[in-house]
Amino acid sequence: MSPNPLLDGIRVLDLSRLLPGPFATLYLAQLGAEVIKIEEPDGGDYARTAPELFEQVNRGKKSVTLDLRKADDVAQFKRLVAE
Repeated sequence: MSPNPLLDGIRVLDLSRLLPGPFATLYLAQLGAEVIKIEEPDGGDYARTAPELFEQVNRGKKSVTLDLRKADDVAQFKRLVAE
């Protein structure tokens, strides 16, 4: 159980790349949701160019790299959605 049980048991898949998305999902993670950040293999979130910012807005999240142009990665994404 998370420190804040309000959204405990809720999974959020974060495919955002611009700052408002990671901020929004950061708040959801702080409220107890399981947030999984999904990034492309080549670059991912633009905030990675500023590592301190990236760490701040993505703390408390899990991370996975998927190329959604590949069938195997799409299948893995669908499994994450189904859980």
